[in-house]
Amino acid sequence: MTTLLVPAPAAAPPAPPPARPGRLAALVRPVGLGLVLLGLLLPLVPVLLWAVAERWRFPALLPTQFGTGAVRSLNDPGAQVIPALLTSLTIATTVSLMAAAIGVCAGRALGLYAFRGKRLVQFLVLAPVIVPPFSVVLGVQVLFIRYGLADSIPGVVLVQLIPTIPYVTLVMASVYANYDTAYEEQARVLGAGPLRVLLTVTLPQVFPGLVVAALFAFLISWSEYILTLLVGGGSVRTLPLLLFASLGGSDTPQTAALALVIVAPPTLLLLVTSRFLSGDRPNAVAGLGRL
Repeated sequence: MTTLLVPAPAAAPPAPPPARPGRLAALVRPVGLGLVLLGLLLPLVPVLLWAVAERWRFPALLPTQFGTGAVRSLNDPGAQVIPALLTSLTIATTVSLMAAAIGVCAGRALGLYAFRGKRLVQFLVLAPVIVPPFSVVLGVQVLFIRYGLADSIPGVVLVQLIPTIPYVTLVMASVYANYDTAYEEQARVLGAGPLRVLLTVTLPQVFPGLVVAALFAFLISWSEYILTLLVGGGSVRTLPLLLFASLGGSDTPQTAALALVIVAPPTLLLLVTSRFLSGDRPNAVAGLGRL
């Protein structure tokens, strides 16, 4: 009896090591980030030069005399910069927290559930952003005067919720579109109550998106001028109101110094929260779901 010898199958060749990015590819990201930062900071260079310029006349490209008089004038009690800064911080922080609390609930409903009339609800949520601010605030102002909310910080906070809640709701709806409710169900099976599920399961998962949404609300409120002027009636003085009033004067260095004060807090806040926008971190906002 003849035995047939069948050769053993050849071993599969080892998988090639993952290709390492070339030196050029490794430079693309830092160069791109540098260009973005340059584009953001370059417009501030003339403002910074004006803030420290004592004398700058045409056709000189740079100030011929530097000084810190405009910066030191911001501490003058008559300039009302410090009270306006505190008022702006109070209003913007309150608006961002309230808009985040409302938007996280509305965003969950729009992002997780399908119901009849959903498109209409989405349109109504975005309607305050689509409609011109004047037409919105004129009707609201009459109501605020009747209930004593005009010319007050609470009235300004409430009216600024109108343009901020739609953005927060839209961001949170996109975050919840990628949200898996199975984690909440498992926590309930293990005996966790609704509050514990919210604090230990839901909020940690949507927290990066919530931070981004609150940041949008803060930036919108921080730079708001028309709604604050009409509802605040000049009694509520914020930094944008001081800046627009200063633009009508002839003291350009003081206006530039005030502009830098307005730019500083949002820039610092953006740097602090930038880790939630980076795709390299596990807690970053990675992709927005389809609504």
